[in-house]
Amino acid sequence: MNESIIAACDGASKGNPGPAAWAWVVADAQGSPVRWEAGPLGVATNNVAELTALAELLESVEPAARVEVRMDSQYAMNAVTKWLPGWKRNGWKTSGGKPVANRELVTRIDALLVDRSVTFRYVPAHRVDGDPLNAIADQAADEVALTQLPAGTAHGATVLPVPAPARATKGRAGDSGASGAGAKGRSAGGASRGGRSAGTIKARFAGRCHCGRPYAAKEPIAKNPNGWGHPECRTATA
Repeated sequence: MNESIIAACDGASKGNPGPAAWAWVVADAQGSPVRWEAGPLGVATNNVAELTALAELLESVEPAARVEVRMDSQYAMNAVTKWLPGWKRNGWKTSGGKPVANRELVTRIDALLVDRSVTFRYVPAHRVDGDPLNAIADQAADEVALTQLPAGTAHGATVLPVPAPARATKGRAGDSGASGAGAKGRSAGGASRGGRSAGTIKARFAGRCHCGRPYAAKEPIAKNPNGWGHPECRTATA
């Protein structure tokens, strides 16, 4: 009988585009994590990080294994489960006639899915009662996006990344899909200038500071070397 595994993957971009990374975690059929890996991407968008995480996960798993992939990126999931056939028929053009973004990554994933038993499950991110594997992958991607150093079981890590409790108390807006500007790592374009003081502005969308804690829409934020975040973190070392 072929092995059955459960896995989760996630990507992070601090600035979208900004310092980015991918991560995955693989569990046994009972859902117990057995190995994980995360890798840096330099400067990249959130969607590139999400797609790379999926590709890296699929490459790490035996083709004969039955895999359930858990993801919090609707863009990455829809790209390979819904939109891909239409893109191929249209000569790698979107329904609007524009070239498909991140085509190289999408075709890489498409090839990795051939003759394999892979199912996808969307899991909302940053929920108190959310998926624990997704939370681990999310934390790993965040940490490596900041350090730009590979990490994981193959690199000698003996413990799993532990999601910060404060980050698991608020939901996160979903990816923007075809626009390629997901809610993770919003940059200055996602903030309003109203009500600012001492170099701060009000966030237009919810996001996450480099310290790991989220900030809410309309909450004061300030520019720091890693993007936008809490005013008190603007002088903190990443």
